[in-house]
Amino acid sequence: MKTDITKLLGIEYPIIQGGMAWVAEHKLAAAVSNAGGLGLIGAASAPAEIVREEIRKCKALTDKPFGVNVMLLNPNAEEVAKVIVEEGVKVVTTGAGNPAKYMEMWKKAGVKVIPVVASVAMAVLMERAGADAVVAEGMESGGHIGSTTTMALVPQVVDAVTIPVIAAGGIADGRGLAAAMMLGASAVQMGTRFVAAKESIVHANYKEKLIKAKDIDSTVTGTTTGHPVRCIRNKMTKEYLKLEKEGADFMELEKLTLGSLRKAVIEGDVVNGTLMAGQIAGLIKEELSCEEIIRQIMEQAESLM
Repeated sequence: MKTDITKLLGIEYPIIQGGMAWVAEHKLAAAVSNAGGLGLIGAASAPAEIVREEIRKCKALTDKPFGVNVMLLNPNAEEVAKVIVEEGVKVVTTGAGNPAKYMEMWKKAGVKVIPVVASVAMAVLMERAGADAVVAEGMESGGHIGSTTTMALVPQVVDAVTIPVIAAGGIADGRGLAAAMMLGASAVQMGTRFVAAKESIVHANYKEKLIKAKDIDSTVTGTTTGHPVRCIRNKMTKEYLKLEKEGADFMELEKLTLGSLRKAVIEGDVVNGTLMAGQIAGLIKEELSCEEIIRQIMEQAESLM
């Protein structure tokens, strides 16, 4: 299946793995790339030298294209941006901010820049800044979310820009890929689906909660702080939502979630950890390899299109 995105990035299938903090490390990224998609290393808040190490480890596992997701709020973002150029990474996705200040450096180095956006206005701004494509991410996605659904956001972004659009949020199978294509997208980005991949370092407890999740098992915390996050309900989210309702200040809420994603991903604490996952979790029934996931998605999508 050739699209503007497969041509732009030099990949076989129009499937991109989300750059999830603590989850998207070199093994997962390499496995997705080897399976024909585009794997991403999530830089999150890591120091630049850790990101450099991850890039080099990924290169040792794949000769296919892969990228790095840069969280622009990261205090180390400037150093990470330079490491990407120094290490010859060819694709960057960005979140939590405007990558305009790094655009000239990246473009000179031949890096394809793909910001994640949650609105038409931001998509237009990113195209003007020189982005090669955008990821239009709907509020169905796991982790930090916007306020518009994928179904409503994607076609509006497609109509507003001339660069390729990647759909994200609430996509886990071939039906989601086919639907995104019908809306005008050139590819999809999936995070939650790859959390449960065999190559994912996510703790078995987290994967089990994800596989057992139903359609109503996700909730959104942080709406009062302006930083909404979608995750699977547990003791921590219950306490967080109670504190929000009572009017707790930002610092009190931050204290509750400090280090909670690491607790879930690495330690397997599914009671007090943050189990980031999209509303699509109910579609994920088993742990498969990245190759199996991508093959199933492509076979289903091609049978529908």
